[in-house]
Amino acid sequence: MSEQEQAGLRLEFARLKQEHADFDAAINAMIATGCDPLQIQRMKKKKLALKDRLAQVEDRIIPDIIA
Repeated sequence: MSEQEQAGLRLEFARLKQEHADFDAAINAMIATGCDPLQIQRMKKKKLALKDRLAQVEDRIIPDIIA
């Protein structure tokens, strides 16, 4: 993998991590204000999808090396 591709993956990882943190803060705010449970559930589902995407990007950045 070229350094440019590696840098692009790291940038995407940082963006996704920030978006994940934003979803976390939004969910906590929604819970605190007593928002609709269905909306909260949808936000949690989106946050989980982001977490899965983060794991995929991280696996591409740090490949498995069999020792």
